[in-house]
Amino acid sequence: MATFISVPLKKSSEVELVKPLSKFVTATYPAGEEQAEYLRSVEELNKLRKSALGRPLDKHESSLEILLRYYDQLCSVEPKFPFSENQLCLTFTWKDAFDKGSLFSGSVKLALASIGYEKTCVLFNAAALASQIASEQNLDNDEGLKTAAKFYQLASGAFGHIRDTVLSALNREPTMDISPETVGTLSNIMLAQAQEVFFLKAASDKMKDAVIAKLANQAADYYGDAFKQCQYKDNLPKEVLPVLAAKHCIMQANAELHQSILAKQKKRFGEEIARLQHAAELVKTVATSHDEYVSVKDLTEKINRALTAAKKDNDFIYHDRVPEVKDLEHIGKAALVKPTAITPPLSQKFADLFEKMVPMAVQQSMGVYGQRKAETVNRLVGTMREATNLCNGVLASLNLPAALEDLSGDSIPQSIAEKARAVVQLGGLQSIEQLIRDLPELLTRNREILDEALKMLKDEETTDNELRSKFNQRWNRTPSGDLYKPLRAEGSNFSNILDKAVQADQVVRDRYNAHCDMITLLCKPENELNAAIPSANPTKTLQGSEVVNVLRSQLAQLDEMKRERETLEVEIKAVTFDMSTVFLTSLAQDGAISEEQMSLSKLDQLYGAYNQRVQATLRTQEELLGQVQTSHQEFSSLKQSNTEANQREEVLKKLASAHDSYVEISNNLREGTKFYNDLTEILLKFQNKCSDIVFARKTERDELLKDLQQSIAREPSAPSFNVPAYQSAPAASAGGPTPAPRTVFTGQPQQAQQQPPQMKPNPPARPPPPSFNPQAASPNPATTPTGPPNSNPQPLAPPSQAQGPPYPSYPGYYQMPMGYNPYAYGQYNMPNMPNMPYMPYQQTPGQGGYPAAPPGGQPYPGYPQQPPQQQPYYPQQ
Repeated sequence: MATFISVPLKKSSEVELVKPLSKFVTATYPAGEEQAEYLRSVEELNKLRKSALGRPLDKHESSLEILLRYYDQLCSVEPKFPFSENQLCLTFTWKDAFDKGSLFSGSVKLALASIGYEKTCVLFNAAALASQIASEQNLDNDEGLKTAAKFYQLASGAFGHIRDTVLSALNREPTMDISPETVGTLSNIMLAQAQEVFFLKAASDKMKDAVIAKLANQAADYYGDAFKQCQYKDNLPKEVLPVLAAKHCIMQANAELHQSILAKQKKRFGEEIARLQHAAELVKTVATSHDEYVSVKDLTEKINRALTAAKKDNDFIYHDRVPEVKDLEHIGKAALVKPTAITPPLSQKFADLFEKMVPMAVQQSMGVYGQRKAETVNRLVGTMREATNLCNGVLASLNLPAALEDLSGDSIPQSIAEKARAVVQLGGLQSIEQLIRDLPELLTRNREILDEALKMLKDEETTDNELRSKFNQRWNRTPSGDLYKPLRAEGSNFSNILDKAVQADQVVRDRYNAHCDMITLLCKPENELNAAIPSANPTKTLQGSEVVNVLRSQLAQLDEMKRERETLEVEIKAVTFDMSTVFLTSLAQDGAISEEQMSLSKLDQLYGAYNQRVQATLRTQEELLGQVQTSHQEFSSLKQSNTEANQREEVLKKLASAHDSYVEISNNLREGTKFYNDLTEILLKFQNKCSDIVFARKTERDELLKDLQQSIAREPSAPSFNVPAYQSAPAASAGGPTPAPRTVFTGQPQQAQQQPPQMKPNPPARPPPPSFNPQAASPNPATTPTGPPNSNPQPLAPPSQAQGPPYPSYPGYYQMPMGYNPYAYGQYNMPNMPNMPYMPYQQTPGQGGYPAAPPGGQPYPGYPQQPPQQQPYYPQQ
């Protein structure tokens, strides 16, 4: 009776984990100890998969531990890597566990780029192996019973978990073995078997019959539910259904048996007999219909003995009325089992290989937070720089501070001399022109990388569309056009960034062209620079005036404000805060991250004070520039006005403005160079991402093409058709009796053949069997042909005359030529007389014809019974 159902393991193909995961790690994390640790963890994960799936597993708890440890690692890894078809694409291929394959068709398999699919199949194997381990237990001792119940409940929980999650994990139709209907049925089967183990444990411990009956009745209920589920679904092996039906009856019989004992104890002897009779009928049904799957010999004998004794006692002593089965009180149920909840980690030896790696949700939130932080810093720094440029422009337009330093009118102002030396130290004209020449090359390189990446996507999509139009619905994979939408959007964004960069480059180039002459003048030696500046002779009385002193004080305050901004800019850029801890806490507590709300709150907390200081410098600058303009008007009215002085002041303004423009252009060009170099790395990663997904799609395409080719090769080239009757049986000659065919006996010489006499005109086609007179004269003897017998004679043509009465044709009898003596066969050339010469048949004059046909179903004596060999007129199809 101890027949338990176990589930076979699914088989998986080898998957390259190291290369794509290592590429993601090196692209995401900077070189260092952390990156090296993650790369080692990737190697360990690959080894763990090979241990769990790359070899046959013993039916032992240690093998199950390896499977559970790999499943736990998958659960840990899933949120930390961007597994998807258009990001980190890993294709997992698994075969249907219940499909055995055949000579003309391979096993049903499914390949998906989904880590959820891998988790589902690994958990299926864990459940299947748990069922196998449970089935191997010795149920004659307590340890075996406990172990079996434990693993059946684990298998039930695992199958139930797959039932609830498989559709969301795959996002497409699964194979039959992991479909919700199949795993739901398997979950119920495992739960029923666990309940049966508890029933066996209660029976072995000799617990109360009322308890045992309820345990058995609950097991019968579980088996009945499982039977109903798979009765209408052709998704499990055909051996499962009769086992479930048998177990349902057996558990019911056990429940009735133990309930009958309880009835006997309560002196309900009629109920006892009714329950035993019902139990006997149940086991009889099993013995009759399912004996090849489940043996109930011992249980049958036990029930029959109890029934015989109960009947005897009732007939002679109690005379209690035996009620109908339908009138019996229902037996209660006691469920002592439940599916084990699947809450990772399931392994007792689990250690997260990527413990320090944050989940992708946190990584993505960190990325968005980084962008928000960069925008905040750039806004504050950009505001200060714009204000400083505005201040420098206003001062240059007023020729300050050069106008205060140039009261002599014939020497280079100190500020202009310092600006000239600063331009030379920064590389002068040559440096800035080299930067301008480098930009187009960097731009071109980035354009080529982006175009090549998008071209790969386009070419693969074109191929996919061609195959889809060729195979139509058979090409059942995600269209490349849908899959590449995020990548195309990303590529379009990169293209827009490059277009804006080109516009910015042109603005910088125009500004350089506008100030090129003055920048060239600043790069010349001091004597040449002095000669190029027009001289003037303003009054020297202004050197000690109050207006000049006020103006110098105001310019000093502006310089102090600029230095304060530089310090403030350094402080703003140095602000750091690890938001990953905040995001991880939120993810653990709420299961989700409100990134925008949390990021804005933290940024306001970090940069609120700096924003107030920036706004204060803007107000200070506005006040000081107003004061400077007022003081400069008074200063200009006191200066002696002449043409030479105006020309000199104009040149000094242009030189000051050229210096400021040179510094700004140089900074812009260096930022542009860094931007293009950084963008090159990003575009190379984008190109690698495109290359990886195209390669994965190509591998998937080749695999699908291979399957399609095999499928097409197995299809019939033409629809089935019926073979004409005349190709299946010899044709009867029209207008005459059917000639007796020649019978060939393999391995024995062919008997002599008579010359057929002339046929009578128009005899009936199939006359009834004739009655023969033993004394009647036989037909004329035939001449026996000479030569070796032919083992494969040609079909006989219809004779020209009748051979006498046609030989009756009965199913199973050989049709022999007329005139052949059946009793003479076997006298010569017998197996035990190999040296006897071949004797031609001689017919005795006056010998009677064939005797009457023997009774139906009995062969003619003396003939070996071999199937008749028909020789049709046309070759068989």
